[in-house]
Amino acid sequence: MAPSNFDRKERLRMNTFFNPKASILVVLMLVLPMAQAATMTKAEYRAGKTRISADVKVGKAACAPLAGNAKDICIEEAKGKEKVARAELEYGYTAKSSDQNKMLVVKAEAAYAVAREKCDDQSGNAKDVCVQEAKALKSKALANAKMGKEIGEAKVDASQAKRDADYKVATEKCDSMSGDAKASCMAAARTKFGKI
Repeated sequence: MAPSNFDRKERLRMNTFFNPKASILVVLMLVLPMAQAATMTKAEYRAGKTRISADVKVGKAACAPLAGNAKDICIEEAKGKEKVARAELEYGYTAKSSDQNKMLVVKAEAAYAVAREKCDDQSGNAKDVCVQEAKALKSKALANAKMGKEIGEAKVDASQAKRDADYKVATEKCDSMSGDAKASCMAAARTKFGKI
């Protein structure tokens, strides 16, 4: 008996549902709201940790009625959301570029873990392809995180070089003065450019 058009559509829908690229995209969209690069108070930070712990319990409880690989996928998604939320919270608290990079790495690894778990629903060559696609997407995400880190470091270096150049210009302007005016000008330049 030939498969009906409905069976073909259902298989196509299932293959699309377990597509690693789509899975990673969905996971990233769920956890994409990045923490604002603004510092928060210690109380807000503690409250964020408490909220994340509560969300994790709810997420894991939602996995309890599931069975088989669906349960494994649900658990990986819950773990990934927790790791990403904690990394975003840390970055939101410190606003350090190193924590931003850690957050991007955690997102890449969490998305990979979920995509890899979804590949277990397949077999043979389809599973191998699924795993390789998931690994490739993880490698790209990690490369982007590394590139972002390097760009961030380059921006910091460039910013410092600009500030140093501006400081030299300001001190040169002060050299044309004398006495208290020169001392006041130099003090203002040191304060403005952080050379105290």
